[in-house]
Amino acid sequence: MRYLPKSPSERQEMLAAIGTRSVEELFKSIPEKFRLRAPLDLPGPLSEAEIIQYFQARAAENARGYVSFLGAGVYQHLRSVAADALIQRGEFLTSYTPYQAEFAQGTLTAIFEFQTLMCQITGQEVANASMYDGSTALTEAVLMAERLTGRRHVLVARSVHPEYRQVLTTYAKNLGLEIEEIGYTASGQLDRAALKPETLARTAAVVVQSPNFWKSCPRWPKSRTVPARCWSPPSPKLFRSASFDRRPKPISSPWKVKRSAFHPVTAAPTSA
Repeated sequence: MRYLPKSPSERQEMLAAIGTRSVEELFKSIPEKFRLRAPLDLPGPLSEAEIIQYFQARAAENARGYVSFLGAGVYQHLRSVAADALIQRGEFLTSYTPYQAEFAQGTLTAIFEFQTLMCQITGQEVANASMYDGSTALTEAVLMAERLTGRRHVLVARSVHPEYRQVLTTYAKNLGLEIEEIGYTASGQLDRAALKPETLARTAAVVVQSPNFWKSCPRWPKSRTVPARCWSPPSPKLFRSASFDRRPKPISSPWKVKRSAFHPVTAAPTSA
């Protein structure tokens, strides 16, 4: 945000408008022991070049070449070197938010390509975008499963990020959803023994995360007890293959939903 300085006369005018005579009086509600009466003991001020040099020196102190075993979403991520070139292309570059479509074709194109690739990678019929974050995306997927199945019971792996689970619990509290958590094994894998047929018969969705909070990727059997299902879009063209994929896979049977044995597997997205 641009810094706009105010002259002393402008400050006095602003204080008078709120019925205060000074800045000191404005902050009188803050106890004296919490008031800062001396400048912070910080070096500087530094020029831009000096700041860059300082942080480069601090980054050089980090250990490099070791495998990271951190979880909780802070594990290493791969960012392709092609990303910088792609986002500067005219068909992706946009100067406005997606709220006004005619000025946001670049953003909408990027979202469309993302959805297409996610469908191809996961084998799902639908991928949603864009959501605020992983926690709200997870919750929206659960609510979709609840609407389609008519069931109120949801199984959530405890290996899902706890903040994601907290957001889901907040939504479920006033919607009448029953949230049941599933444990995990010593290796961080989902405890598949908890997926009992009698439980799945009344379950709207099973929520897993990959990689999960412990940086482990859940392994599912070849014959999955919980088949992934979702509805099809109104037009097969809506989720066409990405422009650089030469193997198009059109989606059939638009708007047909099978409610029998319907147990969608909801994969909680991780931070990019």
